[in-house]
Amino acid sequence: MLLYILVGLAGMIGALLRYTLSVTTAFWWEGNFPLATLLTNYIGCFLLPFLTLQLPDRMTVSMQKAITTGLIGSFTTFSAFSVDTIVLLETGEAMAAFGYVLLSIAGGLFFIHLGYKRGRAL
Repeated sequence: MLLYILVGLAGMIGALLRYTLSVTTAFWWEGNFPLATLLTNYIGCFLLPFLTLQLPDRMTVSMQKAITTGLIGSFTTFSAFSVDTIVLLETGEAMAAFGYVLLSIAGGLFFIHLGYKRGRAL
């Protein structure tokens, strides 16, 4: 039961961090391109493998799950990526939608690789 509570609490923190990044990005980014979601997912793609490799020797399995599944899982979002892509397509911005999908996939894989390499190096 404690695991569920920890994952839930970490999930609340991750969701709040995601919202904060969205609001902060909106202060300086005025374009239609969903930059906040892209940045959020890049950060999560780096952190998930990095923390997965770094946490086992530092904390309990319950805390690891809270951070990886709860915090990072709620911070990143595939659904927002999907909705953002459809909105770009429906507003006639097919090239931006294509670029967003390409940047999300290629950049996500890049940051997964970077986080994994960095996590293994420490």
